[in-house]
Amino acid sequence: MSAKTPAERRIAATRLPELPEADAMAIAAFLDAFWAERGAGAATLASYRRDLAGLGRWARASGRRGGLAHADAALLYDYLAHRSAEGYSARSNARLLAALRAFFAHQAQRGIRTDDPTALLLPPRQPRPLPKALSESEIESLLAAPALDTPAGLRDRAMLELMYAAGLRVSELVGLPANAVNLRQGVVRVTGKGGKDRLVPLGEEAMHWLRRYLDEARPRLDKGAASARAALDPPLFLGPKRAALTRQQFWRLVKQSALAAGIAPRRISPHGLRHSFATHLLNHGADLRVLQMLLGHGSLSTTQIYTHVAKQRLKNLHAQHHPRG
Repeated sequence: MSAKTPAERRIAATRLPELPEADAMAIAAFLDAFWAERGAGAATLASYRRDLAGLGRWARASGRRGGLAHADAALLYDYLAHRSAEGYSARSNARLLAALRAFFAHQAQRGIRTDDPTALLLPPRQPRPLPKALSESEIESLLAAPALDTPAGLRDRAMLELMYAAGLRVSELVGLPANAVNLRQGVVRVTGKGGKDRLVPLGEEAMHWLRRYLDEARPRLDKGAASARAALDPPLFLGPKRAALTRQQFWRLVKQSALAAGIAPRRISPHGLRHSFATHLLNHGADLRVLQMLLGHGSLSTTQIYTHVAKQRLKNLHAQHHPRG
């Protein structure tokens, strides 16, 4: 069986039978507890729900009895083998395994079962991903790309400047409320993964463009009928109907800016400015612990990946301190 494309896998998933009601209730109970105990974010909960439901529907289609609560190691091995043959990535299967381990740990805590069918399952080996960072000159060109003769252009420039200055995730950037930025103190309050808040300092350039956006562009964009959510909790960066831009809309403006700056869009990732922020800070001597706090990483091991791309700083340190440098 040849590997399927993501579109083919989505079509195949629609042909699976409905999730048994008992499995749906078990997944819902687990996710409620997981949210309460771990403070998991909406994206993590949605991914875990999708992964667990996928296993339950596949097990039903394969004629397996007992539902998720009674799944054994053989079923899990078969499902992981099926996903690998279908073309799912090692990263996707590793996330599935994390969801399964959390789910069956919850089952054991509630006394629903006494064993853990994931105990002998090993996570698939994943190639260590290297963030794609632009050079500092490319960043300058990208930030200068939006046209400044329209309110939307000023907004786009301010968004790009802020994302690079503060190392924000795309979801964090588009989700900023109107009161997130304090230009007097020069900081932005960011709500990251798991609902954790952090204060990130802003540079002079980012503050300049944010001030221009707030003074010149946002009042002109803040007109017309607003959606109910936008009226209740106005976003910092306004799009159509005074609502926040979506991640997809922001990604389109990044690609348009890359083309205008003469940068191949394939060299830009949704987190390209965040990766560049981290790499450039390390290249200029930032401490890894400080970078961890700025990026909002829960573990230093997550931040350490950036040491693989901060080669210029390592070369400079070697030349400066090694006796034969």
